[in-house]
Amino acid sequence: MGKINVLSFAVANLIAAGEVVDRPASVIKELLENAIDAGARHVTVEIRNGGVTFMRVADDGCGMSPEDLPVAIRRHATSKIKEADDLDGILTLGFRGEALAAIAAVSDLRIITRTADAPYGSLLVSHGGEVEDITEQGAPVGTTVIVENLFANVPARRKFLKKDVSESIAVSTYVEKIALSRPDIAIRLIIDGNMRLDTAGDGKVESTMYAVFGREFVGKMIPVEGTGEGVKVSGFVGRPDNVRPKRNYENFFINGRYINCRTAAAALEQAYTSFIPPEKFPCCVLYIEVNPAAVDVNVHPAKLEVKFSNEKPVFEAVYYAVRAALESNSARPAMQIKSAALGAANAFVPIEEGKRESVASRQISISAAPMAPQAPAKKDSESFARMSAAEYTERFSGGDRLSATLPFRKNGEPPVEKGIAVPVPPRPTAPSAPVSPVTVPPPTDRDAPVVGAVPVSPSVAQQEAPASVEPPATITPWRIVGEVFHSYIVVESGEKMLLIDKHAAHERVLFEQLRANMKNREEVTQILLIPMQLTLSRRDMDTLMLFQAEIGAVGFAYTSNEHGVSVSEIPEGLSPGAAGELLQVLADQLHEGTGNATLSREIVFEKALYQGACKAAIKAGRDYPPEYTEWLCEQLQRIPDITVCPHGRPVAMELTHAYIDHQFQRS
Repeated sequence: MGKINVLSFAVANLIAAGEVVDRPASVIKELLENAIDAGARHVTVEIRNGGVTFMRVADDGCGMSPEDLPVAIRRHATSKIKEADDLDGILTLGFRGEALAAIAAVSDLRIITRTADAPYGSLLVSHGGEVEDITEQGAPVGTTVIVENLFANVPARRKFLKKDVSESIAVSTYVEKIALSRPDIAIRLIIDGNMRLDTAGDGKVESTMYAVFGREFVGKMIPVEGTGEGVKVSGFVGRPDNVRPKRNYENFFINGRYINCRTAAAALEQAYTSFIPPEKFPCCVLYIEVNPAAVDVNVHPAKLEVKFSNEKPVFEAVYYAVRAALESNSARPAMQIKSAALGAANAFVPIEEGKRESVASRQISISAAPMAPQAPAKKDSESFARMSAAEYTERFSGGDRLSATLPFRKNGEPPVEKGIAVPVPPRPTAPSAPVSPVTVPPPTDRDAPVVGAVPVSPSVAQQEAPASVEPPATITPWRIVGEVFHSYIVVESGEKMLLIDKHAAHERVLFEQLRANMKNREEVTQILLIPMQLTLSRRDMDTLMLFQAEIGAVGFAYTSNEHGVSVSEIPEGLSPGAAGELLQVLADQLHEGTGNATLSREIVFEKALYQGACKAAIKAGRDYPPEYTEWLCEQLQRIPDITVCPHGRPVAMELTHAYIDHQFQRS
């Protein structure tokens, strides 16, 4: 007797339903997508008990005719496509005709619908996929789908559902994603009688983000816009101070469809290199428009993944759009001050009589200039401050190393010898700045390595600032108020007060200059005396050979052998070990479509620059002459988009005049 059974239609339908419907959230997703495809402008979603006992999705779309109702819950019944050629350019969210059939097979289903030209609506009632009744019923234009007792006829699947609160969270997550994908549609979510989400439907992404994430989140987002090779990218990404420990705030929408896109996620995260800590992940709401013929949306049962005919244009479009937005961002985080528990405004608090004299003796006249601590070698320091750029260059051997002894003190200790490993161009005179120009670069440690493995030309002092940074035409008048803890500089700039971390600020300035120098240098390779043997899997080896021309353009030369590749040349500045790791990373990224050779090489070199800039920057907790502090503050005024250090820490925080007045109850 044969062992192969032909399953009944009912059993086959239940198995097929499990591929589409695994929990209440997947039901809501499918019904919401149908509502959007029907042209709805307003959609209401309601669930009870996590959606297990009751779900309702009501829309004001085109509706269905009575003739279409019984056909709609049959498998592979759809109005979206007719022929095989229609699969080449799908523009709708649904198209396979499985959603309603799958939902009906595992629940009690009611559909109430009416078209605009019909005098009355229709009601369909089904249990376990079997149509019980179709009747006339009064109804508004559109469709309402009510799903009850999910998995009542499949108890084996129902026992795998989580607690009601967990299922409700999953429903909320799906509704939020779909709301973000269509900010032009007003979407409401009601859970157990409570309104959880209500979007405006005004077509503005900011309005939907506000409804989904809140005001504080939206305030830390920056706009993104870019195009490249037929791919358009728009939306918002988080500022460097808006990061999360996981990827759950990364939202990508391909042609209006929410997608878990590894290619876009890799491009986003690589764009944030040197802007956020490596253990954190950025936030984004990004819309990617691609030719529908270049995207296959039929590769995942729940349509949560897509396949591109070519990932490279998508990766590069996302990377360069996000990177440009980050490099042009000049917003600094606001300093948070907890409000004191004060009484009524302008309340009078008397001073005890016995303390009046001691309080008066402690008053400080704001008109008296504070005395600077006496510094050894003051004469040398003052002459150094007055030194011109030419004199500086002549005296200190072309500007590549400061050899004179200067009055650097650490907590009042005797002077320590310092040097400058990476000089910085002298600042230009700013007519609007209330400080006199100082042509002195900040000090750095003599024993600090220059930039790790990356060599720097002795003529760095004559290099221009990064090409992507354009200083503002005018600088807001500013003045240095003081320095606290030998670490933080207090600056008044217009209607704001800045608290600057001098180490982080100098570190970023150095890093940007080193990166600009690296990009301006010609590509140089290192020829290995003994070729490096790299053992690889067959997949990685085939990938490296397929992209050999692209990888060779960044400084690699290699040939294949039986177990991997033999590497004869590597990029200058990389050790053989680092070069081998980079090749393996490139093989994986290029195979998965999550990177390219040029960007991966730049990221490896930038990580070397991090360490060099960090070690070469002035140190917190040490006292430096005022000309260095003034130079650093002016760099931040001239280049306002320097907001974080290469490790992702803020360079400066700000308080507005109005906020300080409010804290003191003066507003």
